[in-house]
Amino acid sequence: MDATEWPGVYRIGRDLYTRNAVPGESVYGEDLRSESGTEYRRWDPWRSKLAAYLANGAPAPLWPGVRTVLYLGAAHGTTVSHLSDALPDAMVFAVEKSPPVFAPLLALARRRRNIVPILADAQLPERYAADVGPVDLLVQDVAQRDQSRIYRENAAACRAKRGILMLKIRSVTQRLPPNRVVRQSRHELDAAGLKVGEGVDLGPFSREHVALSTGV
Repeated sequence: MDATEWPGVYRIGRDLYTRNAVPGESVYGEDLRSESGTEYRRWDPWRSKLAAYLANGAPAPLWPGVRTVLYLGAAHGTTVSHLSDALPDAMVFAVEKSPPVFAPLLALARRRRNIVPILADAQLPERYAADVGPVDLLVQDVAQRDQSRIYRENAAACRAKRGILMLKIRSVTQRLPPNRVVRQSRHELDAAGLKVGEGVDLGPFSREHVALSTGV
């Protein structure tokens, strides 16, 4: 098992792994692997856009020193569980608005001390910003049309130092070419004072998705 440039993430060949915070437990059916008495969970880029981002060449300085993460669109907690592994000393605030989906996320948080589940709409950060406070890293994976606005408002409300917007192009519009949607989103983030890095296409794992980093 080789360490990567991203703290808490390991690699065997092209496969990514995180050290399992709850040994013996597979969260979403992922493979478990033990080496030298330590158990690791395979981080599947077909199931996690953040893993796809890492696999496709994310910039290295994503989360050194990160102690608080705000994750929007946590769903069942697939990606959140790997962040919990990779950042054992950080608190991961996981926002999900669907009550049926929130139930397994809540169950996951009961087994992992550094996940704080929040049943809320990411479009309304004023409802949870006071409880979350300033965050070191914002990660957004939601399917709303106005993804850029949601990201900007959460970044402002929680004073995010850096972040990653997983831009779902076809959730924004079905009419415009993908490169135009990405360009427009970059412009909106720039106009809000967020320093936008190079976009990373998430194909083939997630088609017509681009990860835009800010503050990296």
